[in-house]
Amino acid sequence: MQHFLLSSKARSISLKAVFTMGEDKAYKTFCDMRWPENDGEAVCPRCGCVEVYGIATRRKFKCVACHHQFSVTSGTIFASRKMSFTDLLAAIVIFVNGAKGIAALQLSRDLDCQYKTAFVLTHKLREAMRREMAGRQLDGIVEIDGAYFGGYSKPENRKEDRKDRRLKANLTGKRQCVVIMRERGGKSLPFIVRNEGDAVPFVRDHVGTLTTIMADEGTGWDALHAGWDTRRINHSVAFSDEGACTNQAESYFSRLRRMEVGTHHHIAGPYLNAYAGEASWREDNRRTDNGAQAGMVAMAAMGSRVSRQWKGYWQRAG
Repeated sequence: MQHFLLSSKARSISLKAVFTMGEDKAYKTFCDMRWPENDGEAVCPRCGCVEVYGIATRRKFKCVACHHQFSVTSGTIFASRKMSFTDLLAAIVIFVNGAKGIAALQLSRDLDCQYKTAFVLTHKLREAMRREMAGRQLDGIVEIDGAYFGGYSKPENRKEDRKDRRLKANLTGKRQCVVIMRERGGKSLPFIVRNEGDAVPFVRDHVGTLTTIMADEGTGWDALHAGWDTRRINHSVAFSDEGACTNQAESYFSRLRRMEVGTHHHIAGPYLNAYAGEASWREDNRRTDNGAQAGMVAMAAMGSRVSRQWKGYWQRAG
């Protein structure tokens, strides 16, 4: 039987379809996503009035009630965008098509835009993805595991000068732990902590009390036995034992590692949380066709408020 990702059902949208639809249809698509409850007809974001008229020469609207002028992207994560709607839609399709993520440099070449534009755009899309995880609760059987990222220290040239980089005394202090909590057959939720055991308070907030938790033999998970039915697996002996395993959590880390090694090369530091959330979203929706994925990301972006982290990012940095 053919794998879903290799079948035609997994390919429901293409760049060819995006670029042949034209700017007007791409614009209408964003209107439909911004105001789905009003069949794509504009609604004033300030007072909620549905009586607006269009300023066709500028692709803007003006509210009859409060006279507020706005566009389809006003107040969203795409506010103040300069890219055409066709390029914006194409960027979303390119972004979701990358099974292990898409590098900002590659996106800038594909769309013929500045690297800065592609970098900020991809991070805005990751921020929109995280909205889906806000307040998420996990139940049933939940696998939990942690993996460490960042804190790389380059070895010395001469052998006699090299230090054992596994020892705590020789670590840079920049290493962070990504903890993933993942329902079997359901959704996942990542967190960034200093050490594995520091994630236990997050488990209390986001995992139901009747949940069965699967974890490895790491000492940080010993506290889980006090609140949940917890089963442990010793990976030095076996990867699975009578249903106890963390294979789904390991699958998540496999994707995140390939994103780090093969695509982004550096995902640690202040941006690790964004990449961890992206990997979680991709794992949760890996059996969804790319057209539906593009729609989900676009809808999330149009439903998000202006990004406080990424608005004016390069102006502040400069």
